[in-house]
Amino acid sequence: MNLDGLRAALRRQPFQQFAIRLTDGRSVPVKHPEFVAVGPRLILVVDEDNSWSIVEPLLIVSLDSISAPKGGGNGKRGRKK
Repeated sequence: MNLDGLRAALRRQPFQQFAIRLTDGRSVPVKHPEFVAVGPRLILVVDEDNSWSIVEPLLIVSLDSISAPKGGGNGKRGRKK
């Protein structure tokens, strides 16, 4: 994959979460642009739990959108009436 496509996805405003789909079927989620470092031959992606993945651009098949959680708020459920 061309790294320019990845860089464009990281700069998109407003940012939209996406996943990097690899040739072996794995998917690496990108939830925030600051969690990604793009080098000339490697990409480093850090997840919210501080786990990380190193990706070779030649192994990227596609960038897939990730739906944001609906409803907004703080993630807590409302009171039942």
